[in-house]
Amino acid sequence: MIDKTSAISRLLHHRSQGLSKGEAVSLPIHATSVFHLPGEPDGSHFYARNGNPTVEAVEAEIGILEGADVVCFPSGMAAIASVFYAVLRPGDTVLVPSDGYYNVRNLLSAQFAPMGVTVRTCPTANMAEADFDGCKLVQIETPANPGLAVCDIARVAERAKAAGALVMVDNTTATPLCQQPLDLGADVCVLSDTKAMAGHSDVMCGHVATRNADLYDAVKTWRRLAGAIVGPFDAYLLHRGLETLEVRLARMNANALAVAEAVMWHKAVSAVHYPGLGNDPFHQVAKRQMNGFGPIVSFTLASQANAERFIAGCPLLSPATSFGGVHSSAERRARWGDEVPDGFVRFAAGIEPTGDLVAAVTQALDALS
Repeated sequence: MIDKTSAISRLLHHRSQGLSKGEAVSLPIHATSVFHLPGEPDGSHFYARNGNPTVEAVEAEIGILEGADVVCFPSGMAAIASVFYAVLRPGDTVLVPSDGYYNVRNLLSAQFAPMGVTVRTCPTANMAEADFDGCKLVQIETPANPGLAVCDIARVAERAKAAGALVMVDNTTATPLCQQPLDLGADVCVLSDTKAMAGHSDVMCGHVATRNADLYDAVKTWRRLAGAIVGPFDAYLLHRGLETLEVRLARMNANALAVAEAVMWHKAVSAVHYPGLGNDPFHQVAKRQMNGFGPIVSFTLASQANAERFIAGCPLLSPATSFGGVHSSAERRARWGDEVPDGFVRFAAGIEPTGDLVAAVTQALDALS
């Protein structure tokens, strides 16, 4: 497993290692669609759809964290789509979590099922013992969004590969600092860098990481042909976020655990889901494969009205979708069609002082009674 401390140190000093005297220490933004190109084209710098120095620098930085080759995309869904389009063909079967991010299932049903791809689903909690026979690709998301179920990545990878399937892990809720799916046997890892990796809720990005050269080439080719490229300004914002990822994530994880512990016994809360809690059903497997438990806590209140009152009544919460930003946010996930109770709240911890955040959450829950 990659030592996250040395990886972060290498990321922070990655650019400075190759600088000449007088060059900018900060990453330049190469705002160009074309490059000086006399003679025959070679390399990647001849048209921005093929490559851009700012984007490539960020891919190299993420590659340090992943220990793999990386391809960046303009969103996490674009990253996921690139793997589906690179791998799946008519007649293939793909297995995905029934309780993971709903747009993955929407993409498959809208674009791939009509082309003759069979789409199967399985709850994350049962994925390690799922039937992988006949699968071309197995996609897992652990911890799953929004219910935070966890599955044993190594077990899934071992069994899926024995059945001849590739394994893709959506690692968005954990990030490479908390979990290393490639070290656990996955073939490819995808993230929505819009979340904690960029970390300031101001940019859309995603990436694919793999140590499989054929997969890397296929994904990169699909990006070039489909035009799903990241702009240099967005890449720069992602770079800037990566430089503070470790310190931000440490506070977010601490805040999430503190909130989970605080609401666990509150009379307004009927259920709490956070793999960092010792009594969580997924704690042991999460403890084996994670270095931290992520910034998301999910809990259930008595009704839709209570959930909305809690979110509106907590002064340190932004009522917003997404997660991984510096501001704590929350939303009632049933509004998106997730199969959760009407009072189910997905709480995403930010970097507020822990005591302030816990006090604000507790007071908002107290007001419900």
